[in-house]
Amino acid sequence: MATETFDLSNPDKPTIPKDAQAVLDYTWNWTEWLDLIADTILSHTVTPVAPAYGVVKDSSTPDATNKKITAVLSGGTAQKKVQVTCHIVTVGGRTDDRSIYLKIRER
Repeated sequence: MATETFDLSNPDKPTIPKDAQAVLDYTWNWTEWLDLIADTILSHTVTPVAPAYGVVKDSSTPDATNKKITAVLSGGTAQKKVQVTCHIVTVGGRTDDRSIYLKIRER
């Protein structure tokens, strides 16, 4: 049996394998940065970037500290790679985007 792992060889494009039928949580963690600047997340959006190849954001919520965002993502077309971006606005008025990349597979 093959072991599936995150591909972190390019830190700017962390790639995560995802089964097309899986419904899973994915978390963006801003804790280290937000702690340095004494700020928290005010609002956020999570968006599968076009073409989304069937990946759907079912929900997204901040954690209790307002420093992490977790999204539930479902769907996807096998053999496609999909960028999913989390955009935040902080209480202090700062904005940031971070993306993950899902490599859709049939497992």
